[in-house]
Amino acid sequence: MREVKAFIREKRANEVMQALRAEGFKSLTVSEAEGTGNYTKKSDSPSLRFPLAHSKMSKLEIVCKKEDVENIVQVIHEHGGKGEKGEGLIYVSEVLEIYKVRTGKLSKEDIEL
Repeated sequence: MREVKAFIREKRANEVMQALRAEGFKSLTVSEAEGTGNYTKKSDSPSLRFPLAHSKMSKLEIVCKKEDVENIVQVIHEHGGKGEKGEGLIYVSEVLEIYKVRTGKLSKEDIEL
C-alpha cells in the first residue's frame, strides 16, 4: 500500500478531485495548507497565522494500491497545474499498517486495498 500526498494550488483542487473521482479514486482527504519554498509570486502574501508561509495550498491524501500510484500521480499532474513554477509537489510513501479507530486493531482488509 502507498499514500500519495499532493500539495496543489487551492484553485485547482476541485478539478483534481473531480478527475480522481472519475478515475474511481473516491476516498481521499483534502485540507487547507500553507507553505513556503523557493517560489514566490508577487500576489502571494504572508500568512497571518504563519509569518514565513506565503502560498495557500490544498493538501490531498490518498491511500491506494501500489499499482494505482502512477495513475493517481498522472491525474494530479494533468489537472493540478498549468506548467508554471510553484504549482506544488507530490509525495509517495509506503503504508506499513492501518489500524481501525473503533477497535484499535490492525485492519487486514484495508492493507489489501
